[in-house]
Amino acid sequence: MTKYDFVLFDADNTLFDFDQAEHLALGETLEGYGIPFTPEHEALYLRINRALWDAFDRGEISQDRLVVERFAAFLQQAGYPGRADPEEMNRAYLAALARQGCLLPGAEELCAALAPRCTLAIVTNGVSSAQRGRYDRSPIRHSVPHLFISQELGFRKPQREFFQRVFDALGIRDLRRTVVVGDSLAADIQGAVNAGVDSIWFNPKGCPALAAPVPTHTVSSFGEIRNLILG
Repeated sequence: MTKYDFVLFDADNTLFDFDQAEHLALGETLEGYGIPFTPEHEALYLRINRALWDAFDRGEISQDRLVVERFAAFLQQAGYPGRADPEEMNRAYLAALARQGCLLPGAEELCAALAPRCTLAIVTNGVSSAQRGRYDRSPIRHSVPHLFISQELGFRKPQREFFQRVFDALGIRDLRRTVVVGDSLAADIQGAVNAGVDSIWFNPKGCPALAAPVPTHTVSSFGEIRNLILG
């Protein structure tokens, strides 16, 4: 018997190789606007984008504002004010990102191993158009039939309401048989705590733990996830 009946996976840097997808999409976008895709420009964008997503996780900024502000700030700080409209640039970036369905090595095999014995779903705070495009292009859509996106649910991780919408959609009644798997302590693990379910912190880079939230399990590989769930 498996330990869990429902496994709720985060998308980016849990199953999907978001770092690679972001790199490719950002390069395509900057070059499309005549901005050199240099390591310095990429690092600048990543710093701005990460700070804004952290603010989003804390509930300090809306997603609609975030996705435009990141390019407005980038253009200003990179020395290209007026080169492009930030909203238009964001649309171009999201379209490029939607074409990237690359997975982390071993993600497809993990989902294929779990699917016959568990109900699998993706729970993500990502932008809907990008996440659906990437999901549709990935091989795991056959073994992970459910995709829940904060922009569509009206709530975001780690809000309890986000997970309650997921529980209702999947018919989850026994929370003891449900687990959230993700790489983000702030969004995934705190979300699991708020929702009253177990969590698996996927931490392949060995990031330091925090005093709170405390994951039920911490793993560094997909093999450990498989063993925890299947026993």
